Amino acid sequence: MQPSERLARMPPYLFAELERKIEAKRAAGADVISLGIGDPDRPTPALIVEAMQEAVSEPQTHRYPSNRGRTDFREALRDFYARRFDVELDPAREIVAAIGAKEAIFNLNLAFLDRGDVALAADPGYPVYSGGPLLAGGEPLALPLVPELGFVPDLDAIPAEAARRAKLMYLNYPNNPTGAVVPRGFFERVVAFARAHQILVVHDNSYSEIVYDGYRAPSFLATPGAKEIGIEVFSLSKGYNMTGWRCAALLGNANALEHYWRLKTNIDSGLFEAVQLAGVAALSPDADHEVASMIELYRQRRDLVCAALRDAGVQVRVPRATIYVWAPVPEGFAGSAAYCEHVLEHAAVVISPGRAYGPSGEGWFRISLTTPDHRLAEAVQRIAALPKL
Repeated sequence: MQPSERLARMPPYLFAELERKIEAKRAAGADVISLGIGDPDRPTPALIVEAMQEAVSEPQTHRYPSNRGRTDFREALRDFYARRFDVELDPAREIVAAIGAKEAIFNLNLAFLDRGDVALAADPGYPVYSGGPLLAGGEPLALPLVPELGFVPDLDAIPAEAARRAKLMYLNYPNNPTGAVVPRGFFERVVAFARAHQILVVHDNSYSEIVYDGYRAPSFLATPGAKEIGIEVFSLSKGYNMTGWRCAALLGNANALEHYWRLKTNIDSGLFEAVQLAGVAALSPDADHEVASMIELYRQRRDLVCAALRDAGVQVRVPRATIYVWAPVPEGFAGSAAYCEHVLEHAAVVISPGRAYGPSGEGWFRISLTTPDHRLAEAVQRIAALPKL
């Protein structure tokens, strides 16, 4: 039985491959520590779980939800964006609930791309930025993130023909996998570029709440003119330890969200209302101290990992945001995959090769901070103890 042509075009999904390698190594008897996948190891905060427990016992939440999302969930997002980002949103027209950021990002490709259309995809970036356009029949075009520019793309280097054919542009700050934060003035340049080429900007805002050293991540929608040409994906997965809950939303340009909603009505039946009510609790000021506690935990882990990598001779940049450390491959290795295979084989530690996030990720690797403290400490000690080539 043969898969469709569109599926055959897809490369293996990074994290599925990581899971396969972990299982093979463990089957051979190794004590493998995985620093590969960004899945928070701490439980969802109690006030969110309690809100879910109460909501799931209410019979009215058991029925089909609205594809747009509950009014109170959309109003909670409106209030959160006003409080956190100083962004005003109309919950009736400018917010739609989503079953996780991945669903939202993928479905945007179906809503806006025809065969031959281009999606400009941050490179390195979350794999769905490039995989989604392929499955939708479009063409992803790598948008290299330039280290010398602070891991943002050089908009002036985008070929004119690609800009003419582009319908979507995927960006993500704070950035996965690099941990970079957006440089001052970059969002303004994106707005001007998108307006000039009639491109819908999709900003993935999944990591805005995980920030360090006094930094506060902005929303793209706070940029003048951003709502005219763009939308933002906000996910509760990482900032609130809710990866399994699949709770997110699309916010911004009302016309674009109307097309997305029309597509959703033909694909899914909406986000479970009990999850939305848990999201209301997460977005309330009552949860702020839980987020602050998680930030401090990740900051300590970040410092531990960066210190160990420097002891191992890796010239690592300390990130100001996200749950990742992005570091250059040490000298003497043929590439990121070779180095990660070396670490797995000789230290029984899983780290992610940068090339898996796109061509521009070659020469780098990613470590996730979502491993219990004692295991993370052991993992970096193993890495630091590896003999240098």
